[in-house]
Amino acid sequence: MNKITAAFKHKAFIPFVTAGDPDLETTKELIREIVANGADIVEIGIPFSDPVAEGPAIQKADERALANGINTDDIFRMVAELRTEIDKPFVFMTYINPVFVYGIDKFMARCKETGVDGVIIPDVPFEEKGFIQAACREHGITYISMVAPSSAERIAMIAKEAEGFLYVVSSLGVTGVRSDITTDIGSMLAEIRKISDIPCAIGFGISNARQAKAMSEVGDGVIIGSAIINIMEKYGKDSPKPVGAFVAEMVGAIRSGS
Repeated sequence: MNKITAAFKHKAFIPFVTAGDPDLETTKELIREIVANGADIVEIGIPFSDPVAEGPAIQKADERALANGINTDDIFRMVAELRTEIDKPFVFMTYINPVFVYGIDKFMARCKETGVDGVIIPDVPFEEKGFIQAACREHGITYISMVAPSSAERIAMIAKEAEGFLYVVSSLGVTGVRSDITTDIGSMLAEIRKISDIPCAIGFGISNARQAKAMSEVGDGVIIGSAIINIMEKYGKDSPKPVGAFVAEMVGAIRSGS
């Protein structure tokens, strides 16, 4: 079984962190803490100057990391160091520009070499993913697809070809904390289930235990990013312990009664 898919042996929690915010040493300690507190998959954001899917919180995190001079090779080295002690799946969240500039084949080869298991590239449309997915398959990297409330009739096409897990976007717009999630996630998942039994993890807007629990009751996993980044912004280099406590709370919420 695919290593990423295997992480869904129970309701999975997938936290997102921006690499290099506020520095790579803090990021390493942060990842250690979130894994120690129950994270099943770690989503690592590669800072980018124009992250079109991200709201203000993650945009600012990218800016802070880039201001520190963080680059893709730095992040690969960090992952390689962490891989010696952590066996949970690592997934990069990035955009096509950094991958293209690095070299698509070189990027995927480096993912394989350092222990990155999958990639999420939200600005590559489903219909145009062939060139990037071919490189992923050549190097054994899982290409994770996304579906959104606006995907409509494309949901079935995307679900049919999905690998690892399907990233289900809970709300229209960019990432960020939302007080309420009103999308009919159940209907989206019902459409997916007609086509595939791939695990479905729900993200975008989830920020507290109540929302995480509700989303875990309809999906197979929960992804949280902006709420974690907000803690990072507040505590800076002292954020690993507060973030670890937040992760423990979310893991407890989604697994209670499961």
